[in-house]
Formats: sequence, structure tokens, C-alpha cells
Amino acid sequence: MSYVLLTQDTGKILGPISKLLGYIMEGIFFVIDKIGIPNIGLAIILFTIVMYLLMMPLTIKQQKFSKLQVKMNPELQAIQAKYKNRKDNDAMMAMNMETKAVYAKYGVSPTGSCVQLIIQMPILFALYRVINNMPAYVGKIKDAFFPLVDNLISQAGSSEFIQSFSQARMYEKQFESESFVNGVTSYVQNTFIDVLNKASTAEWLSIKDKFPSLAGDVDQTLGLLDRYNNFLGLNIGNSPSYIVKESFEAGSYLMIVAALSIPVLSAVTQWINVKLMPQQDTQSDNKNDQQNTMMQSMKTMNMMMPIMSAIFCYTLPAGLGLYWVAGAVVRSIQQVVINKHIDKMDLDEIIKKNEVKAKKKMEKAGVKAEQMAAYANMNTKKVNTISKAASISSMTAEEKAEAVRKSTEYYNQNAKPGSMMSKANMVKQYNEKNNKK
Repeated sequence: MSYVLLTQDTGKILGPISKLLGYIMEGIFFVIDKIGIPNIGLAIILFTIVMYLLMMPLTIKQQKFSKLQVKMNPELQAIQAKYKNRKDNDAMMAMNMETKAVYAKYGVSPTGSCVQLIIQMPILFALYRVINNMPAYVGKIKDAFFPLVDNLISQAGSSEFIQSFSQARMYEKQFESESFVNGVTSYVQNTFIDVLNKASTAEWLSIKDKFPSLAGDVDQTLGLLDRYNNFLGLNIGNSPSYIVKESFEAGSYLMIVAALSIPVLSAVTQWINVKLMPQQDTQSDNKNDQQNTMMQSMKTMNMMMPIMSAIFCYTLPAGLGLYWVAGAVVRSIQQVVINKHIDKMDLDEIIKKNEVKAKKKMEKAGVKAEQMAAYANMNTKKVNTISKAASISSMTAEEKAEAVRKSTEYYNQNAKPGSMMSKANMVKQYNEKNNKK
């Protein structure tokens, strides 16, 4: 990945996604500029709404999976309880097949939720990249830095001066690169804009003190950026922590309240968002210790998310905090709509359709109708007791060997070894043997 943060991301995954999202952001800013309100805060809100609407199908699919998972968890827990004390290969194979049958019955994949999260993660990272580096993707905002940048570059000692800015250490490798040292125009311009884009108001004013001849250029650039960054009286290019400090020194307590509202709103909206998500029991007698620990960790993480959100939004530029708040509000509205949509669904009817699809899929895989009984017998409401399953362990070595021989002949009959048909036959034989005992 390129170290030139202003230059659009060149990563193999995030690069193309960021570029596409950059086109959307530039299109939004172009429209609001044409109607006379070129505001970065408004652009971020509209951009967030558009992106979450585009991701709506993935969100619905993920939430549908969560609802079905809550419904099928009792059956999965019953299967785990049934084989709790069994570690032999036959029992493990039977447990895996019964578990797969439950997932097939509900029409979901064990990795279904993860796949959707994996798809969404690069999009969310790219969203952050675009919002955090607006001049790289919105030409109108980048143009606001000229002619100041060109005139600043021509000043002796300007490079060393801007490297003293608080955020300049993020771009240390850019200043050390061969392109910067050799004075490649576009590279040097981008590096200066990277630093200036993250500079505080005090640092901007220090340019006027250091280079008095650039005072007019600084005022012109700040005037445009203030117009773009001003959102309800706040400069979203600064962090709330900086605004609070600056406002406290100036005695502007109303601005302190306005600045603190962003991290507070971020925490509140994140908390509401978590509460609207489908919830699962965090403690159950049917869950093993590992599952209970995992659920408790998830609960703790959900409690910490709003707090961490407030901390990040207090220290990062207010524009990013605005994006987090807007994103949480949009997600919460989405969640209410999706919950109502899914609640209206007849899950039993969906399950029936999924069972039909699963049977057709198995038939295509070579499993005959009579072998379907192996899966039909996997109803976890009629699971065998542990004592029946454990009775196999009392067999002698010779009896086990004979049982394995017969079992192998049985489930491989008319089936290719390792096929779905052979596995279904094996589970059927295993269940029938236990039911007779």
C-alpha cells in the first residue's frame, strides 16, 4: 500500500473499493455544491445513508440468519448434549451429520454470518478511508489548498516547519521517501496537503506567523475549509478534545457543550444499536463452558463498544465522529425496519421450504429417498439418551470390530465411499443400532 495517504488507496482490496466509494462521495459533494451548500458534514451524512442503503440486502440476510439461529439453537444444543460424553469416530461423524441436517433444515450455513461480515468489512474500512482523507477523493476540497500549498513549498524551511505539526509524524515515511527528496511535484504537494488536512486551527495560524507573506493565502484557504467544515457551528476538521480546550480558554461554554455532544451521541446511538440487535441467552444449562464464555465475552464487548466509541470520537476529528453517529442512527432505523420485516415472516414456512430444497440437493448428490429417513430420524426432540449411546463403549474389541465391518458394508452399499449417500447411510445405521438397544 502506498504511504501517500492523500493519493487514493492503491491496495489490491481496499484500493478499488475506496476509489468507487470516492466517486460516490465526490458525486454527493458536487450535487450539494451546485445547490449552494458545499458542506462536508452534510456530505458525510448523505454518504452514510447511501452506503447503508446499498448494503441493506447484506444486512437483511445477516439479521435473518441471526433470527433463524436463535430458533435453531435449542436443537443444536440438544445434539451437543446427546453426544456430550462421546469422543469415538462414529459418534463424532453422527453428530456432525445431525448438525449439518439442522443447518440444512433452516437453510443457513454455519459460516453464513461470517461471510456477510467478511464482505462488509473491506467496505467499512474503505468508508473510513474516504471520510478520513476527503481531499484525496473530492477534487473540490483538494482545490481549496491551492495556491497556498505551491507558495508554501517555495518557502525556505517550509518542509521542516510543517514536520513539527502534531500529526506530521503519521507521514514520516513520506518525508523520507525518494520522491519527496527529489522534489516530485505531485508527491510533495500531496504530502503537504496530507499534513495541512490534519492541522489544528492553531497550527494553521502559525503558518502566518512563520511566513507573513502567505497570510493572504492562509486566510483564503481557511475561509474555504471553514465553509466546508462548518457543521452547526462546529469545525468538524478539529477533534472535540481540541474544541473543548480552545473553547474553555476562550470562555465559550456553549461550544464545549456542542463539542461534547458528538462523543455522547456516539455512545448513546451505539448503545441503542446494540440493544436492537437480535439477542441470545448468555447463560444456558445446554451450552458448554466454552460457549458460555464466548457469549459472556460478546456481552462484555457489546457493553464496551459505546464507551470505546465515545473515547474515539472525543480524540479523533469531529467529522469521523459525525460519521459514526450517522452510521449508528441509520443502522438503528434499519434494524427496526428489518426486525418488523422478519417478524412478519412465517419462519415455519421458510423452514419447510428449506427442507424441500435440502432434499432436492441431497437427491442430486446421489442420496435416494429411502436414505432420507436417516435425516428425518435426526429430530432432536426425540434424541436418544446418553446411556444408550454410551452402551457401545461396553462392547468387546471383537464385537466392535464386527460392528465396524457390518457398518462399513451397510453404509457403503450402493454408494461411493465418502459420498453424501454413504454418510447418510452410516448415520441411519448408527441411529437404528442405538434405537434397538
